[in-house]
Amino acid sequence: MKVFTWNSHKLWLTVLTVAALAAVGSQTNYLESSSHREAPIIANDPQADNTDLYAFRNPHDPSKLVIIANYIPFQLPHGGPNYYFFSDDIAYDIHIKNNAATQGDDIMYRFKFKTVNEDPSTFFYARLGKQNLKQTYTLSKSTNGGKSFSTVIAKGAVPAYNAGPRIIQSGVGLNTNYHQELLLKGIERAPTGEIAFVGAVDDPFFADLGAIFDLGNLRPGNAVDGLKCKNVHTLALNIPISLLQKDGKHPDMAKSILDSDFVLGIWASASRPKISVRESNGLVKHMGPMVQVSRLGMPLTNEVIIPIGRKDEWNSKTPYDEDKEFEKYFTNPELALYMDDSQFGGAVPGLSQLRIQTNSLQKFDFRNGKNGLFPLRGSAAVKNTALDSKLFGNYLLRANAPRSVDILPIFMTGVPNLPPYQLATGKNGNPLAKGKPFVNNFLPTFGDMLRVNVSTPTTPRDSPDFSSLGLIQAAVLGLTDPRYNTSTEWQFIPNMDGFPNGRRLEDDVTRIELQAVGGAVLAAIGLWYDDYTVGSPNPVTPQLVNTLTFTTGVEKNDKPFLEGFPYIAQPWNGFEDGAQCDCGENGMPESQNIQGMNMGLNMAPPSILMKEIDTYPNPASKSTTIRYHLINDATVSMRIFDMAGRQVGAVIENKRQQAGVHEVKVDVSKLDKGVYFATMQDSDGKKQTVKIVVSK
Repeated sequence: MKVFTWNSHKLWLTVLTVAALAAVGSQTNYLESSSHREAPIIANDPQADNTDLYAFRNPHDPSKLVIIANYIPFQLPHGGPNYYFFSDDIAYDIHIKNNAATQGDDIMYRFKFKTVNEDPSTFFYARLGKQNLKQTYTLSKSTNGGKSFSTVIAKGAVPAYNAGPRIIQSGVGLNTNYHQELLLKGIERAPTGEIAFVGAVDDPFFADLGAIFDLGNLRPGNAVDGLKCKNVHTLALNIPISLLQKDGKHPDMAKSILDSDFVLGIWASASRPKISVRESNGLVKHMGPMVQVSRLGMPLTNEVIIPIGRKDEWNSKTPYDEDKEFEKYFTNPELALYMDDSQFGGAVPGLSQLRIQTNSLQKFDFRNGKNGLFPLRGSAAVKNTALDSKLFGNYLLRANAPRSVDILPIFMTGVPNLPPYQLATGKNGNPLAKGKPFVNNFLPTFGDMLRVNVSTPTTPRDSPDFSSLGLIQAAVLGLTDPRYNTSTEWQFIPNMDGFPNGRRLEDDVTRIELQAVGGAVLAAIGLWYDDYTVGSPNPVTPQLVNTLTFTTGVEKNDKPFLEGFPYIAQPWNGFEDGAQCDCGENGMPESQNIQGMNMGLNMAPPSILMKEIDTYPNPASKSTTIRYHLINDATVSMRIFDMAGRQVGAVIENKRQQAGVHEVKVDVSKLDKGVYFATMQDSDGKKQTVKIVVSK
């Protein structure tokens, strides 16, 4: 195959050219995710609707795996009087596959809920210490495919919905603190080793939904986060990996950082009784066998790969009984049509940066309906590679199904550490040669799951190498960074633990998957873009740059994640948080300050009035000054809180001040970079808040 020519010396020349590109990639931080209202029937059943699934090694205790399954999309934080809750009639299941030689699930965790109304005489969600509706849960575990279950947690607490400061904090409400008394005390520890948290959280999904579903009408310069200030309900587990690995092994016992024995397949589902009967007294009865109505493995599968006519059918299937007809949506994905100028690419300018290889290495065409690498099937060139017919060649190389070689295995089997699925580093121009390992999450159960290799080390979240681009960024570093591209030996590359090798909360799965459909994975293994000339020392062509710099325009979650389990951010409450959700015409906050927010529910006018508030500088790095106007003499306190609701400082403590304009200087030099809130409170309990942005 003379077409594959690219020697090691030329690879070194490429490093010099690509170094700047790698630096750009490592500084980009995006986050988007997966499956909200993705199918017609499940859109009408939000309590059973899976929105997201995450699985990642605990960054503070790598002996454990964190699994997060979210449900009930698009929750308005001010959605009273009932707010949102899990259904008592639904079985919420997390499924784990650890052995390809067995049938069905190897481990299942099931959550079942019980709801009580402590005070049926009120329309308020909570009053005088009683909560309506109040939930507890039972967590049970099965190791025989769901035939029988053992109890892990008998009566787990579900924190009250974060409905507002008066409901949560005041004596006429629950008289408690949300973060310390509800969220943190809602973390349950089982005697068997599992740790669980169940309840409402900030939705970590963010994307310009309006633009994406307006036929790909992306607007990266003026994007709107469709999930800003929305909540979901979460099932979060922190599980010792030794309880999940098929032989009970601790991850320190792995033979390598990509040990095949440590690959797990994970998916989540919701099942309802088959029959529901509405009675004349307003009650609903549920009966009959359980029927699966929703599922989620890899993000975006049902939302953007499965066509709308089959989405509800997909929800009813498991990874073990999927119709093989579904595979055609992966081998010729619809999205690829909009990245192909010979099809509909010109009609979707929002994806114009993404153009699939049509003549890679002047030989291979990966457009829908073309043959991709199929001409190599059965040839000597693929011997001893994953494409060898004695291994997986018949599955991966299909006529007129070009993406059977990359998109199909990413979603349906995971990717093995075999050529050609290794980085182009050291391949000398032949993508079928041995390269540098960077992924092995291969579990050949041939069904949609989120696959994660729990022997792969974690990338510290505070590392300068950490990137929300996951394996895309690991590939960039492995190809360009002198720390990693000088050999083909086993070596941990930062972000090898990122999507699609599992899924971290920070991973920008929407961008990664769009780049993958646009051919980024093919390029990483040496099947470069059309504007690369075979034999050239530099594969960094304009098309490669276009793909790696593509963005939808929404770049971060609306709240920072907690630093410890359950890691996701606490929920919006729609009241004291609500001013952050006031949006301008482009859907984003109109100013940095939260102004004029009376946090009390009393009808009397507040004694604190910040109508002329002027916080400067804001953002601040060392100090900022807050100017406020008291309309009456008052005894006031001012305290500083972080985004998680933790007090990090006190500026004024019970100080009597006269009516008029006052200024106070706030030292922020010791605070980490981020968003904080200065809350002023008078002796009557009335509060007002201003946001402070700390920039280092």
